[in-house]
Amino acid sequence: MTGDVIKTDAVIIGAGPVALFAIFELGLLDIKAHVIDILDKPGGQCAELYPEKPIYDIPALLVVSGQELTDRLLQQIKPFNPVFHLQQRVDELEARGEDGFALKTDTGTQFETRIVIIAAGGGSFTPKRPPLKRIEEMEGKSVFYSVRRIEDFRDRTIVIAGGGDSALDWALALQGVAKRVTLVHRREEFRAAPDSVNKMRALVDAGEMDFIIGQVMELHGDAGQLTSAGIRGKDGETSRLDCDTLLPFFGLTMKLGPVADWGLNLNENKILVDTEKFETSQQRIFAIGDINSYPGKLKLILSGFHEAALMARQAYHYVYPDARYVLQYTTTSTSLQKKLGVR
Repeated sequence: MTGDVIKTDAVIIGAGPVALFAIFELGLLDIKAHVIDILDKPGGQCAELYPEKPIYDIPALLVVSGQELTDRLLQQIKPFNPVFHLQQRVDELEARGEDGFALKTDTGTQFETRIVIIAAGGGSFTPKRPPLKRIEEMEGKSVFYSVRRIEDFRDRTIVIAGGGDSALDWALALQGVAKRVTLVHRREEFRAAPDSVNKMRALVDAGEMDFIIGQVMELHGDAGQLTSAGIRGKDGETSRLDCDTLLPFFGLTMKLGPVADWGLNLNENKILVDTEKFETSQQRIFAIGDINSYPGKLKLILSGFHEAALMARQAYHYVYPDARYVLQYTTTSTSLQKKLGVR
């Protein structure tokens, strides 16, 4: 690996709730973490798939939404200043003995780290591709599954397909940037926040964007450049709509991805770990949360929090091999309270 390299104590792959709590547990032990996630914001499934879904089994919280839990965890880890590298996927991992690992993402970001923590839920998220002819040749040119820079879509004529939060959020965000935005959804009802739906309908009523009840059935264009989309309306007829960009938001699927090629012991696409340290078959690589497997495993967020705490204790021995681990309690330790900024 060449070029600028980020050196750190720990790299956490994934940015869901368990990964965020791992930052807290590591931070208490003075272990600096960088976090890599393929999504465009922290929170994992909680924030991306069910931000408003109520969760009832987080200790001391009668009910909390996926987004609120994410926000609370982000607030909790602020004292430790984690660095997030979003919309990236770890593609390369090279073991370097006691020096740890070298990692590289699909965007070229490089790391040297003492330990690696895989907290990627069920694996990396992959957008669901609609079954449209020629869509693959247009991907990355005029068909996009995410918006990395709003400015890249200035003055485009955009069709957004979908009825969830991502479709509505980006329709609203791009409306003032694009030449024209048309939202296409197969029915009148949406799976998005009511406030977003109301804002969209207000813009449609004002003539500032369009909404079509229907489905995108065809893509037309040359050399990867979209020129129009065939949309089948609720009357069953298909008509062409001029456009140069399609943003399909039909949810995400999860795949283990490059992790499957790292030589770790796997069981049905889950990473086997021991229950003392939550270390994998490879020293210095840990797996916590839904991505791991062991006898009695419960796929619960609170179980992942427990795994993060035990993982951090073993990580300490790798990051500070000459130091003695001493269990401290945040209620009584003045040094921990100073780290948290409460003393």
